[in-house]
Amino acid sequence: MKVVIQRVSEASVTIGGKVNGTIGKGLMILVGIENEDSDEDIQWLCQKIVQLRIFNDENGVMNLSLLDVDGDILLISQFTLHASTKKGNRPSYIKAAKPEISIPIYEKMILKLTEFTNKRIQTGIFGEDMKVALVNDGPVTILIDSKNKE
Repeated sequence: MKVVIQRVSEASVTIGGKVNGTIGKGLMILVGIENEDSDEDIQWLCQKIVQLRIFNDENGVMNLSLLDVDGDILLISQFTLHASTKKGNRPSYIKAAKPEISIPIYEKMILKLTEFTNKRIQTGIFGEDMKVALVNDGPVTILIDSKNKE
């Protein structure tokens, strides 16, 4: 499982002209799921996300977590995170899991993040054409791959 985490002051996702999810201060997360992803990946990644110390403390040092600042999460599925660009100019998405595998994993991730934050997780809609707007605070952008835990 791969994620792109952006610290934001605000973010939203619009589908078909209607806002589906919106947050203020928090994290906008793009998640790409592959066939080998498991409950262990979900647990590890969700715990890592909520404990990442990427919010500024009173001295302007990134020393606080999402939980410390009572931030929100906007989680959006993004199969293109598994794009392979080794051959030619058209990316291949062969590593990205098909919907029958990725939708249940995505839904489990939403539940696990809800459990860790005790908040409703804002989302896009899996497989839809989404327009994402955000104000990246910092900017701070972190890439994490659950297959590279070491």
